[in-house]
Amino acid sequence: MMPRLRCLFFLCGFTGFAIHQARAQAAYDKIGQASWYGVEEAGRRTSSGIPFDPSRLSAAHRSLPLGSCVRVTQLGNHKSVVVPVIDRGPFVRGRLLDLSQAAAERLDMIKAGLAKVRIVLTSCTNGALPKATL
Repeated sequence: MMPRLRCLFFLCGFTGFAIHQARAQAAYDKIGQASWYGVEEAGRRTSSGIPFDPSRLSAAHRSLPLGSCVRVTQLGNHKSVVVPVIDRGPFVRGRLLDLSQAAAERLDMIKAGLAKVRIVLTSCTNGALPKATL
């Protein structure tokens, strides 16, 4: 393949991937139960390799790509927070998302433990994703 055609193919492929990602982001909008976990899991290595820190905003989801971000809105009080997905879970039937203690505090769901939430895939803000330490 000629270098020019190879470059064009790469650009078209990359653009197609970006469009696919944008459509996937727009498509994920779910309502369900969220729970939270805190100090009992502190320091445990997450699926992304980042040690869990309950004082940082983060979430666990079964299938969303690690490193993606979601806007979580508590439907009972309309408070919301954007969190990066850094782990897999929850592993309890009927739950859609596990939140860090910090995220649960922002949504005012610490006491209840569970909350009905809306989860929308969104773009991450600068600094939303903590760096992995190996």
